[in-house]
Amino acid sequence: MKTSKIMGPVRGSSSARPIMVVLDFLGRRGALRILWELRREPLPFRALQEACETNPGSLNTRLRELRELGIVEHDDGGYRLTEAGRELVPLLMAIHDWAELRVGGTPKS
Repeated sequence: MKTSKIMGPVRGSSSARPIMVVLDFLGRRGALRILWELRREPLPFRALQEACETNPGSLNTRLRELRELGIVEHDDGGYRLTEAGRELVPLLMAIHDWAELRVGGTPKS
């Protein structure tokens, strides 16, 4: 897996521990929505923008950050999850199921 260029402390942490970096970037507005929309297939920028219901500036910012983390990549087919991004999806689904059970009542995968 590609090593991220992101260095230094992130919001809410005085360290640069990898878990804090990942949670910080995934917690930013629209980041999880991008991963959700790319979980099945690559999408060109405009289709991803429409699916995420966001503006081009915000989408570009999040895509740049997710590319820097090595989770999203771009090629002629559009934006897609990298191998690392595809590895992350089941982990996020596990958190989703846990949240549904603990906060929402029953898991809905």
